[in-house]
Amino acid sequence: MAVYQTTDLAAASYSVALFGLAATAILLLIGTTWVSRSWRLPVTLCAVAALVGVGAAHEARDAWLAGNGVPVVYHYVGWSVSMPLQVMALYFLAQTAGRLSAGLFWRLVVVSVLMVFVRYLGEAQYMHATLAFLIGLVFWLYILGELYFGRMDEAVRSSTGDYLRRGYFWLRLIVTIGWAIYPLGNFLTAFAGMVDDGSLSVAYNLADILNRMAFGIAVLATGVLVSEETRHA
Repeated sequence: MAVYQTTDLAAASYSVALFGLAATAILLLIGTTWVSRSWRLPVTLCAVAALVGVGAAHEARDAWLAGNGVPVVYHYVGWSVSMPLQVMALYFLAQTAGRLSAGLFWRLVVVSVLMVFVRYLGEAQYMHATLAFLIGLVFWLYILGELYFGRMDEAVRSSTGDYLRRGYFWLRLIVTIGWAIYPLGNFLTAFAGMVDDGSLSVAYNLADILNRMAFGIAVLATGVLVSEETRHA
């Protein structure tokens, strides 16, 4: 068993992310019993995304302790699964307010996978770094465009529930602000020559608190409030 020093913030941040994500996943799975049937899928998808984060944090922490460095692939493997799952959760959340097309679902899934995959190709030097960064940025902006101006936004705005609109607002804000850490980290490593001495790992792990934990809790809270509102109505 590897033992890390008290001053090793990177290893400690991986442990915080690991335990926090595990607790979040358990809470979300329990929370599926607190929401109505239509909300169980979005909450479950967020729980699975948190569980993926647990595995990714565990592997990355082991890599850090083995050599004081985390290859970029450890981050991207987790993101390539959890981010599409969260996009799917947003889709099914919006679908509780109105009918959405299957085409929109598949576009969002494919774009979210490609967004992560293209950034990885750039950082792994399989693709020109500038081109990969720009393509990944375009994919992220497409997702934001659907969230702010697309059919999902229309469905939520046309709903009668205040809790749904409020929850969608905060979730959309997480995807806008919280997810910005990933292209920023991509930019720093690809263009600014930054080498991960632990600071980038700490930043990514802190971002997990917002992007995976708070995101899932927000979906659960919205589902509980909307379910209660529907029952009283």
